Amino acid sequence: MHNNLRQLRRNQDITQAQLAENIGTTRQTIIEIEKSCRNPSLALALKLAEYFNVDVREIFFINTVTQGLQKKSSN
Repeated sequence: MHNNLRQLRRNQDITQAQLAENIGTTRQTIIEIEKSCRNPSLALALKLAEYFNVDVREIFFINTVTQGLQKKSSN
């Protein structure tokens, strides 16, 4: 799963630490989510969407182009 979290955060001029504090998580969690190393829990994804006042699908998405290429290469 990919995300636009870093871009949303930068558009609002918010640091990782500020975002983490505002939604009740750690800066390390924000770092891992932004790097797509970790998928957030549903509760955390919803908190992020509420914080930025966007639909959760505007933050998190599946890269279907990459998936299609992976499927072709495995056949």
